[in-house]
Amino acid sequence: MLHQPLWDAEFPQLNQLCYLNHAAVAPWPKRAAEAVSAFARENLVQGARDYPRWSQAEKHLRRQLQSLLNAASVDDIALVKNTSEALSFVAMGLDWQAGDEIVISDQEFPSNRIVWEALAPQGVRLNQVSLDSPDPEAALISALGPDTRLLSISSVQYGSGLRLDLERLGRACREHGVLFCVDAIQSLGALPFDVQAIDCDFAMADGHKWLLGPEGLGVFYCRAPAREQLRLTQFGWHMVEALGDYDREDWQPASSARRFEPGSPNMLAQQALSASLSLLLDVGMEQVALALEQRIEYLLEQLRQRPFIELLSPSEPARRAGIVTFRLHERNQAAVFEQLRKADVVCAQRGGGIRWSPHFYTPQRVLDQALMRLDEAYRLTQA
Repeated sequence: MLHQPLWDAEFPQLNQLCYLNHAAVAPWPKRAAEAVSAFARENLVQGARDYPRWSQAEKHLRRQLQSLLNAASVDDIALVKNTSEALSFVAMGLDWQAGDEIVISDQEFPSNRIVWEALAPQGVRLNQVSLDSPDPEAALISALGPDTRLLSISSVQYGSGLRLDLERLGRACREHGVLFCVDAIQSLGALPFDVQAIDCDFAMADGHKWLLGPEGLGVFYCRAPAREQLRLTQFGWHMVEALGDYDREDWQPASSARRFEPGSPNMLAQQALSASLSLLLDVGMEQVALALEQRIEYLLEQLRQRPFIELLSPSEPARRAGIVTFRLHERNQAAVFEQLRKADVVCAQRGGGIRWSPHFYTPQRVLDQALMRLDEAYRLTQA
């Protein structure tokens, strides 16, 4: 029996709902919904009278994200709209030369592929390395050549759930003089994440997956030496060093990562994300990871007992995070997915099969209900 502390109160989901889709869009915890409600009520009765206090809440969110990423300074943290925007800051900010090369994997989500493909008119080559080997890190490292400028990789692949050894990749990038960029959206909030330990130049993630926050607000980590290498592509009142001095005409970009935030912040989303992060930080990321690993191991054990299931995700603990992808033998996967959807199993079709992604709080009864509904979907569908 999986241990279930007092997390149920934070996620009062419908009894029949099996929510296994945190790798796509997560539900908010109760405290996030209450924070948004309180913020809305405040706006209703007094508008922005206490705007300075809202700015302090923004600073608090930056400190939370600094802690979650173990960034050396809060100045390394930018609040952005989403992962794609942060990746675009890197792709459009570096001074590329014809013949430069970027290395990614062949399993990346489009966000970590399209921005690099967009550089082709500048003569920048994109090398997509296969991860289908016993040592995917070695495959990536062997692709780093004299023309390689940057390695951009997802910490966990969105389809297969493959988890990579980021510290090993970070060391290799330093040895080769290559910039290291990590799309952390499928691990930040699910596993401990340490930008200093992996020695990355850039890392980014949306808030609406494992961080349990709203869509429209994410984090961009950019360490100080790397900030100076990025040409700015957006400008406005919020990205200047002398923030709040509206009459000043001789402006300079902020020395901190706030230079990537051109205009008005998303105060509403900040309230929600900060509340959600407070839950993760209260529980502790080590405990979050342990509880999630217990749930993933339980699912894998149960799925292995079903002869009609083919697991597509890695089985080794060091290779997995919060994603379990599988397919059903002799069944139409789309039909199975539709049957699960009708049975209130919220999941996704990814990586050639069905993707389940619980979180640390997911009760065992939800996992058991989902497994029973999977058995029923197998009976009701055909190839």
